[in-house]
Amino acid sequence: MTEVRRLLDSFSALRVLVVGDVMLDVYREGTASRLCREGPVPVVRVRERTDCLGGAANTAVNLRQLGAQVDLISVVGDDAIGSLVRRELEEAGVGVELAVEAGRRTLALQRIVVGGQLVARFDEGSAGPAGATVEEALLVELAHRFPLADAVIVSDYDCGVCTPATIDLLARLQRSSPRLVVVDSKRPAAFRRVRPTAVKPNWSEALSLLGSGELDGITERADGIADHGDTILELTGAQVAAVTLDADGALLFERGRPPHRTFARRAPNTAAAGAGDTFVAALTLALAAGRHTPGAGELASAAAAVVVGRGHTSWCSASDLEAELLGADKRIRPDDLAEVVARHRRAGRRIVFTNGCFDLLHRGHITYLNRAKTLGDVLLVGVNSDSSVRRLKGDGRPINPLEDRMHVLGALSCVDGVIAFNGAMPADLLVAIRPDLYVKGGDYSVESLPEAPLVARLGTAVKFLPFMHDRSTTGIIERIVEGDRVSWLPGG
Repeated sequence: MTEVRRLLDSFSALRVLVVGDVMLDVYREGTASRLCREGPVPVVRVRERTDCLGGAANTAVNLRQLGAQVDLISVVGDDAIGSLVRRELEEAGVGVELAVEAGRRTLALQRIVVGGQLVARFDEGSAGPAGATVEEALLVELAHRFPLADAVIVSDYDCGVCTPATIDLLARLQRSSPRLVVVDSKRPAAFRRVRPTAVKPNWSEALSLLGSGELDGITERADGIADHGDTILELTGAQVAAVTLDADGALLFERGRPPHRTFARRAPNTAAAGAGDTFVAALTLALAAGRHTPGAGELASAAAAVVVGRGHTSWCSASDLEAELLGADKRIRPDDLAEVVARHRRAGRRIVFTNGCFDLLHRGHITYLNRAKTLGDVLLVGVNSDSSVRRLKGDGRPINPLEDRMHVLGALSCVDGVIAFNGAMPADLLVAIRPDLYVKGGDYSVESLPEAPLVARLGTAVKFLPFMHDRSTTGIIERIVEGDRVSWLPGG
């Protein structure tokens, strides 16, 4: 059984409570061949209607599809849409505690799609706070279910569930019975007194949090937000902040740690509705299962990649996620290397190359590779063969065979290609790739780098990146031998 499968199987032991605003995402898809006589707008002939659970309901279904036991606390109206939302949640296996408020209209976001292009969205339903009687019922359920959960997700669209009284109760419960709490809110600062484990603002929410004008003139969103992690953590009271950037991936900030960036693959269909719900569901489960923040972020980004481009609000199942993590084969065969490099050159991409054994992938490796990726457009990684690892590290190494090590590296969003080599240094790869930049760890210098004369002849620049000194494969192996518990990266 792979480490990915073991991790996903561990989700079934987790119970997650979701609190927030449920809604229905409606997609009306059709064609348009003429303009309306009443005005310069297309006449859309609707061919198909698709109803999808949205908001907190989508988060709950994603959690359930990933294997967790899920309870959902929210409010709906006494209308047909509310009944549909309840029925769909129950069929998905979600434990439903939906208060029904007379006269309330359940939220519905209706999208008109023509030829795959979104042309309009109509939002309907009640977005004001729930009435006093319904609010009290929600608070009673929250007080009862919070201590029973392994993790709690607040899915707040500022549409009536997360009232000041709800936030006050969450803060009291977190003080008396601390849980892993993840806040996904349009107004993350409102939950500061809850002292959440993590928050997940998107780009616009992060801008609002930091204040208008804070990032004026920024064209690269990841670079613009990278220096504001401490401020975001302080304003939200969280230990971890995951700022999602759509096609630009995500940036994860953690107190006392360097930021970690995940990288998104470009999808032909840019529809990404609900991908944030999938991201926060996978992030929460990974953190609750004991993954470190970079590993949890990679897992969440992989889950979001599954649903991006499906065209509708959707969910990611455990089997979907396993296929995403293991199925994307980034291994490059020697015979294909020249064409791969040529394709990147034709596209004008800056190629960064690094190499190593990468036996037991840990936080230090991930931080190093993440930084290397930011130095160019494409990161290619050379991986020592099993025999060369034995020559370098001694008998008993590698712990993981070459195929496993290459698969695990390929699961990282920052890595664009992995290539095996057999020698002590990747001389043939350097000649074949002629990278714009060769990156090595900070334990090397120009004087001690065996490849220095070669890269000088090739005209390749060299960059040394510092290692995290408290993380090493040798140290992990020593702790395993001593019987200590080790936290693994998914697939590592």
